Amino acid sequence: MANNKFLLQVVTPERIFYEDDVERVEFKTSEGDIGVYANHIPLTTPVVSGMMVIKNDSKVEKAAIHKGFVEITPEKVTILTDAAEWPHEIDIKRAEEAKLRAERRLEADKADLNEIRTKSALARSVVRIEVGKYDDSDK
Repeated sequence: MANNKFLLQVVTPERIFYEDDVERVEFKTSEGDIGVYANHIPLTTPVVSGMMVIKNDSKVEKAAIHKGFVEITPEKVTILTDAAEWPHEIDIKRAEEAKLRAERRLEADKADLNEIRTKSALARSVVRIEVGKYDDSDK
């Protein structure tokens, strides 16, 4: 591993989503956006739904990640997340429908509404729509 790279692992309950040496990774935390390079100071923080951008050599990859935690050390970044999706894995039409459902639930202001869960569903669908636009594969 070159000095300018570190090991990135992205793990979901279902799979090891990503594991490789990279130059940089960017994602959203509960405190805001963060970009990590090799030799970053140690940090553990919550991750929120957002786009993850991975830079490795001249290649840039984008994916959707959802809530979880990240542990950063100078040599390694481990993201434990509820879900992670590549653009080609995202059904944009389904994400748009989920976004509309969540928005309608929030507007209805029903007494039995689980606001935290509904806002979380809305955030996931918005991220999926954003990341799904980067799909270069032939669906």
